[in-house]
Amino acid sequence: MSQGFDPNALRDKYSRERQRRLRDDGIDQYVEVAGRFARFAHDPWANPGFTRKPLFDEVDVAIVGAGFGGLLTGARLRELGVASIRLIDKAADVGGTWYWNRYPGIACDVESYVYMPLLEELDYVPPEKYAKGPEIFAHCQHIARHYDLYSDACLQTEVTEIRWDPSVSRWVITTHRGDAIRARFVSLANGYLQKPKLPGIAGIDQFSGRTFHTSRWDYDYTGADLTRLADQRVGIIGTGATAIQCVPRLAEAAGHLYVFQRTPSTVDVRGNQPTDPRWAAELEPGWQQRRMENFQILTAGGHSDEDLVDDAWTSLTKTLPIVSGDGPVDQSARAELADFAKMEQIRGRIDALVTDPGTAEALKPWYGYFCKRPCFHDEYLQAFNRDNVTLVDTRGRGVEQVTSSGAVVNGVEYALEALIFATGFEVGTDYCRRTGFEVIGRDGVSLTEKWADGVRTFHGLHVSGFPNCFIESIAQSGFTVNFPYLIDTQARHVAWVIAEALRREVAALEVTAEAEQGWVDAVVARSDVIAGRRETCTPGYYNREGHASARLRQDSFFFGSPTEYSDILAAWRESGTLEGFTLTR
Repeated sequence: MSQGFDPNALRDKYSRERQRRLRDDGIDQYVEVAGRFARFAHDPWANPGFTRKPLFDEVDVAIVGAGFGGLLTGARLRELGVASIRLIDKAADVGGTWYWNRYPGIACDVESYVYMPLLEELDYVPPEKYAKGPEIFAHCQHIARHYDLYSDACLQTEVTEIRWDPSVSRWVITTHRGDAIRARFVSLANGYLQKPKLPGIAGIDQFSGRTFHTSRWDYDYTGADLTRLADQRVGIIGTGATAIQCVPRLAEAAGHLYVFQRTPSTVDVRGNQPTDPRWAAELEPGWQQRRMENFQILTAGGHSDEDLVDDAWTSLTKTLPIVSGDGPVDQSARAELADFAKMEQIRGRIDALVTDPGTAEALKPWYGYFCKRPCFHDEYLQAFNRDNVTLVDTRGRGVEQVTSSGAVVNGVEYALEALIFATGFEVGTDYCRRTGFEVIGRDGVSLTEKWADGVRTFHGLHVSGFPNCFIESIAQSGFTVNFPYLIDTQARHVAWVIAEALRREVAALEVTAEAEQGWVDAVVARSDVIAGRRETCTPGYYNREGHASARLRQDSFFFGSPTEYSDILAAWRESGTLEGFTLTR
């Protein structure tokens, strides 16, 4: 073939590899981190002796979640003059993802200049193209201090219920600390990927060695510099975005490292480098927003004459002219060929970097580029060239069994002193299961009941029957690979609506059922553009482990042009009419 690969052969290969990984139990294959598995969610960073008196006061805005979502919503509210704000989070500090995830090697996988929010507002330019975890966590703390979000925060506080009281048009937030806090508005910014999940492997609770989830890293066991692993046989289950970053560090430290792989990730060039001080000195006002939008356009299927970020994320768009040719090839066919070319490049990189042919072959991903979240690293693949690292490829089936002394694959037991789960977070389970609390709206209807047949929102934020409530999530919101872009889009909108309602002295603001239905219909109609991909992709959290359904289409992103979701919200605000809402004064 002129492009160097046979598209039909690749389609067949992708289909076979997908079929190998399909399971009847779908997302039910995972174990909830609760009950006898609750220890995997224990907070290793918190003060175990922390106590405080219960609160029975009132705030204008309660924000549940103190990660990027809560911080940005709080920051945008402050900018609009809203004074009475309270962050509530089960963690002992702000940061969300960057509070919980402190595993060795952690860093952002999107360029720090577009990933880290509020850089201009805080007059900060990251020293590297890809910031490390501790720097991002410190930046979150800086945001909280800069916008005075610590002063009234309730940390180490788990919400147990949020209930609408129509008699006073207030939400009542109860917590495990005995609080009953009243709020005029609530913004639920709990995060998209925050509840750890475990694979439902037989005997998973029988292992007698040390075991933990990567989002609760056990430095008491490993040591801060991992030197305590020098004589340990360590197993890690999972080869997604987290493992890509921590495997190289474990490989350097462990006596022997076994990497248990079900489906390999794509691993492209990272190319981290120091920030050019001359470039930083010449940045003009508005530079970060322009850069974020440029990255959004190029990674969401759009076109721009310039590529400000110029990294592996944006490289896929550069292959389009190479494979499109001059003939009458439709856009979907061109995109598929571009995808094939990109994946061939990634598989070729594996052959170039991994010395053992069998290991190299096992590390090759056979699926479309965006079927799993793309990964980037310059040391992960080379780690498998070390004598103390063994890739245990399960050929798509996963670990068969965990015993008291190790893990079993294809009838072979691998003896271990430690077993680490790099198995990600719950996606697709009920919202209230993931957050740990129920939201009860007008007429006593719970959010679980409201969403029993699928997510229903207006603009991915407002829910009919739940006045003065904003749910910030990826469901029915704009597609992005750079979540802080979406988070800030939603935070700006939520803050504007709340500030406007306060200015107009609105007691209750609630989206109409008609406006909600219109948005649901739009989301479902737009999801046609990726329906085929969901059904052909390898199983993963994007497609409910290979079980695509009508509900998945309803619960999906709003697929529009790259910045259309943001543009829709901005136009709605600009009109100033609060169209689609019923107001009670």
